[in-house]
Amino acid sequence: MCGIAGILEFNNSHPNDLVIRKMTRALAHRGPDAEGTWIENKIALGHRRLSIIDLSSAANQPFTDNSGRYIIAFNGEIYNYNEVKSQLYGYAFKTTSDTEVIVAAYAKWGAHCLDHFKGMFAFAIWDKAKQELFIARDRLGIKPVYYFRQDRTVLFSSEIRSLLQSEIVPRKINRKVVHEYFTYQTIHAPETFINNVFMLMPGHCMTINASGINIERYWHIVENTDFSSEGKSYENVCADINKLFYDAVSRRLISDVPFGAFLSGGIDSSAVVGAMSRIHSQPVKTFTIAFDESEFSEAKFAKLIADKYQTDHHEFLLKPEDFLNLLPEAMNALDHPSGDGPNSYIVSKITRQAGVTMALSGLGGDELFAGYPVFKRTELLHQKSWLWKLPLALRHLLGKLITTLKKDTTSIKMQQLLLSPNASLQYSFPVSRQISNARQLAAFIEEKFNGIDAVKSIIEELNKSTVRLPLFSQVSAAEISSYMQNVLLRDTDQMSMAVALEVRVPFLDYKLVEYVMGVKDEYKNPVYPKKLLVDSLGDLLPDEVVHRKKMGFVFPWERWLKKELNTFCGDRIYALANRGFMNKEALTNRWQSFNEGKPGVRWLDMWLCVVLEHWLEKNNIEY
Repeated sequence: MCGIAGILEFNNSHPNDLVIRKMTRALAHRGPDAEGTWIENKIALGHRRLSIIDLSSAANQPFTDNSGRYIIAFNGEIYNYNEVKSQLYGYAFKTTSDTEVIVAAYAKWGAHCLDHFKGMFAFAIWDKAKQELFIARDRLGIKPVYYFRQDRTVLFSSEIRSLLQSEIVPRKINRKVVHEYFTYQTIHAPETFINNVFMLMPGHCMTINASGINIERYWHIVENTDFSSEGKSYENVCADINKLFYDAVSRRLISDVPFGAFLSGGIDSSAVVGAMSRIHSQPVKTFTIAFDESEFSEAKFAKLIADKYQTDHHEFLLKPEDFLNLLPEAMNALDHPSGDGPNSYIVSKITRQAGVTMALSGLGGDELFAGYPVFKRTELLHQKSWLWKLPLALRHLLGKLITTLKKDTTSIKMQQLLLSPNASLQYSFPVSRQISNARQLAAFIEEKFNGIDAVKSIIEELNKSTVRLPLFSQVSAAEISSYMQNVLLRDTDQMSMAVALEVRVPFLDYKLVEYVMGVKDEYKNPVYPKKLLVDSLGDLLPDEVVHRKKMGFVFPWERWLKKELNTFCGDRIYALANRGFMNKEALTNRWQSFNEGKPGVRWLDMWLCVVLEHWLEKNNIEY
């Protein structure tokens, strides 16, 4: 795992060595093992290396192929690189790295090399002969790449802070996404919070030459769905998933450095640890955060799995004061504002401090195997679609009644949904993911809402496909394409790489995703949590883990914001209130109402303000 950066000039100037070095040094946390730059005429490539496969200096980057024509900067891992390597006849390899396999594959197949790769990646290849830059991102968006274009200059990097360090990218906020951040606690790709800085979409590649930029999609979660499960018995589908899952875990154990796994005690991480233990001959190193509050802590279930598979278990007792002490570090690690993330930072930090450079995670299991309540809620709304045949006035009255009886977030969302044209996923899913709606935000945001709902746009784009998915798979596609890619994966990348830890996610093996997306709802119906996954894994998971009460420790954020973190938060909220896109009086009144315990203002509403202002200040972002 690494950090990549680059500058491409199609005017008469040449990239400055000092600038590319500033960009790569801003990525030092991602790659402490080596730093490299390569500059020639109009192109500069930079790289920071975290050595995982082929630890020799021969595999350092930027890397030039045998012909001298292609130069690559690569972030990620290609798990099947040995399989791809066996197809590259006639190329004389000088390393055992996956980096060289990528550049050799590109030399042979061009952009079609992407069809051969199984892994997580973001890479850039410069073609000297064509004077052309090729940049690609993995199918599910595990590894990020951002880019900036101004006239005939293009910059790209693994992180936004690296682009800003170039001093070429103006530190200007992207005003049109302010509402989106407070609505969904993130900004959805391709947009970012920086004006004219974009994120390459998952499953996309881009070619940059003197003619301009051409972006193409090479994989799509709906169009690439595998429907081979149709007509198969439940037992046969479970057998297929079992093989795909074990293959996914096995592929992700390729490493030349010590590795381990996050173990929360839930179904997904337990499944990953169980599979690792059955595949790997040595005890797996597992890492769990425990809490004093045993009523909420999942540590006892993690210990149960650790004992079952005799792992080398590391349990870190996290006290509230420990978390608060680490919070400034976690916030400084944020490359892009997000309402979530500190938990990922802490578990990554303790894992890295234990001498582990790579860890597997259970991320993606809920999205793929109907683990969230939104799956059953969507099914229920589908069954009650007759409600939307009632006159709008009657639905408006019904919504008023619901919020009068109970003024909570669920009631407000139901009222909002009743006023929608129908209960289809296009309208119901965005509401389910909202932190606040446009009417609520208008009270304290001065910037006018542009009417664009990013999540609704994602659903509309997914619906353009002529492929019709089962209902649960439609929800999976929506979850993966919105919250998972733009919150969970982004936070996992920035928080783990902040401490130079590589995280691999077996549930996002694209072959497993393609297959499960094609499985009918009847087989996925979660009569108990993630039934299809659990049944597919046989005796891998004990009943105590599968059928336990849903838990999950909740930090006392509301108390912290009112007490221990009050000054820290207040300073940032008052500073944010003075920025031109916020209503100063309304926001300060909102903070006062929260401190007084008045209804209607939640801690998350205020925390999003704190995170945003902290990020704006740290990066000197202007309005």
